[in-house]
Amino acid sequence: MILWDYWRSTAAYRVRIALNLKGLRAEHRVRHLRRGEQREAAFLAVNPQGLVPALVLEDGTVLTQSLAICEYLDETHPEPPLLPRDPIARARVRAFAQAIAAEIHAVQNLKVLNRVKALGHDQAAANAWAHDVIAEGLAACEALVRDRPEASKEGPFCFGAAPGLADIALVPQLYNARRFGVDLGAMPLLAAAEAACLALPAFAAAAPERQADAE
Repeated sequence: MILWDYWRSTAAYRVRIALNLKGLRAEHRVRHLRRGEQREAAFLAVNPQGLVPALVLEDGTVLTQSLAICEYLDETHPEPPLLPRDPIARARVRAFAQAIAAEIHAVQNLKVLNRVKALGHDQAAANAWAHDVIAEGLAACEALVRDRPEASKEGPFCFGAAPGLADIALVPQLYNARRFGVDLGAMPLLAAAEAACLALPAFAAAAPERQADAE
């Protein structure tokens, strides 16, 4: 497999974690987002959205969108599972992951911040936008974990005794939160889940600073 990647992309970071948890290997090919390489014609032929990650399977099939890729990996390589078997528990985990991917990350990513600046705002205003979006969204995620059913409180991770899709979404977003100066002190459950994750080789190896293209 081939993973189109960028070291500081939180979406690509999610897929790196999922691949590691599943014990799968992929050749990493980089699109430098700040240089606009994701908008080059050759890459748009791979992913018309001009986004990373994109995962190219052995038969040439291209998968896009990080959560969709993670769920594909979970369905085709079910051990260890990223989602619980119970339908309600599975929905809760998906809701948490989507709260990050769709409600936080999607409105503070590089593309959006560039649009904010294009509207006449300076970098400080763009950073303040990102800070506020992340802080508000993560406060809601802390509440989602706090209000989880008792059966999900048996371990240190977001929704149980083993890491799953929620944790895969959380860890990259907390990395991003620190970049924008978000105070995580009021989010002890998220911090505890992150600490448990980062103690695992699958998460540690996926960290941005461990990537070959890290700057």
